[in-house]
Amino acid sequence: MRQYSPDLTPPWKKPKPVPEVPAEPGLVVEEPRSGFCGAVIRCEAGTVTLEDRFGKHRVFPMEPRGFLLEGRVVTLVRPSSGPARPTHTASGSVAVPGARARVARAGRIYVEGRHDAELVEKVWGDDLRIEGVVVEYLEGVDDLPSIVSDFAPGPDARLGVLVDHLVPGSKEWRIAESVTSEHALVVGHPYIDIWEAVKPTSLGFQSWPRVPRGQDWKTGVCRSLGWPPNTGAAWQRILSGVHSYRDLEPELLGRVEELIDFVTS
Repeated sequence: MRQYSPDLTPPWKKPKPVPEVPAEPGLVVEEPRSGFCGAVIRCEAGTVTLEDRFGKHRVFPMEPRGFLLEGRVVTLVRPSSGPARPTHTASGSVAVPGARARVARAGRIYVEGRHDAELVEKVWGDDLRIEGVVVEYLEGVDDLPSIVSDFAPGPDARLGVLVDHLVPGSKEWRIAESVTSEHALVVGHPYIDIWEAVKPTSLGFQSWPRVPRGQDWKTGVCRSLGWPPNTGAAWQRILSGVHSYRDLEPELLGRVEELIDFVTS
């Protein structure tokens, strides 16, 4: 017959039970050993990823009694498997459950390339469908004057354009100046390519590589990061690291929001 040893630990020495808290996105907790405090952005395979107020990400194991919530020790657990109704869209806007896409407006937003369009769709897609705004992409900006002329923007058909590397004195700057009007707005970000508007910390490295002049920037980035020389695959890797507006640089966020406001006003 099996013998069982009694637990002789005094009650005052036994650890007190702590509450189990689902690691829902947006929950702010602290990992006490490191002192890292941040909001939950994802939970997977026994780990939780936190983002602090500076946009830095850290991954921690979800160990018992492993976190502080409002100063109290808690055990984080995976959220229930049932589908949770999101409270906000990826852009940070308040979600509208059950909202149907609006009939497309006559106004449009043009972006410079396919990667730009895919990034805008991933972060602002829900908002754009509710507003009825269609995003199309150009192949560069050289033909923008003729495209704007054919579009013929007006009070009921405003046109917004997002341009890469829009800096004073550049070719892109001069083209933008030539087509901007009361009903056509061209804005841009300072980055060489839309890739660079994704925070590098969201992809697991500290900063985007510096590529010498005269070299193809995307190819140089892949080489510096040790990625295969396939820019299409590299972009999918980058896009998979974008989950919300928190993964994008403010210089891009402000410009896209400005265009949406302009087209829908």
